[in-house]
Amino acid sequence: MSALPTTPRPAATTALSRMTALARAELTLLGRTRGALVAALFVPLVLPVSASQAAKEMDLAKAGLDTGTFVLPAAIGFSLLFAVYSVLVGTFVVRREELVLKRLRTGELRDAEILSGAALPAVLTGLAQSLLLAAGCSVLLDVAAPSAPHYAVLGLLLGLVMCAALAAATASVTRTGESAQVTPMPLLMVSMVGSGMFVPLELLPDKVASVCELLPLTPVITLVRGGWTGDLPVPDALGALVVAVAWIAVAVFAVRRRFHWEPRR
Repeated sequence: MSALPTTPRPAATTALSRMTALARAELTLLGRTRGALVAALFVPLVLPVSASQAAKEMDLAKAGLDTGTFVLPAAIGFSLLFAVYSVLVGTFVVRREELVLKRLRTGELRDAEILSGAALPAVLTGLAQSLLLAAGCSVLLDVAAPSAPHYAVLGLLLGLVMCAALAAATASVTRTGESAQVTPMPLLMVSMVGSGMFVPLELLPDKVASVCELLPLTPVITLVRGGWTGDLPVPDALGALVVAVAWIAVAVFAVRRRFHWEPRR
């Protein structure tokens, strides 16, 4: 009696392989979106020039800074805001409205894998761009190597995670792809003005600076800047870490409770 033919079993997949496959597809779609490419690649390269011009009008020495140590963290902040946060808000909303997220949930992918895989291209773009901007600022503005690199690395990693989580949270209250161009603006504007990107907190009134220290991007800029200057006391670094982790926790909680996987009506 002949043996029955066996049907080959599909290869087992892992969370990493599933997210990698989704990230490759998302990267292809990102490359076809001109608006997202401009926001991700060109805006963060232009804004540091504006910050360097603004630096000439400020007494940076009063804040213990020079042009380089002021502009370099700001450049990384611009990359996080535009290449990661702003791009991902549009990505999550458009994929939701196109029913892509709904279809993905019917397969093997878990919810966290869907969001992480979709965010991965923007996060890697922000990481690569931040490293490029840091190298460029170091050469053009004669910035020495970071005195406390662990602070700079920690700030950058926290910023990448935070901006991805905040983007998903913002997408949950964004109805259409068109409105996704507007809903990120409050955080963009508040962060650029109040998180030390255009004006160091040391030059602001004490009460205003105390409030600005609680903004999402402020601890990221504080840690990155402290990494280069090396004058960030441990209590201040721990305070920045607590604020950053708190914002990440709030964003994750909001996503778990409020994120929409189908088009909003």
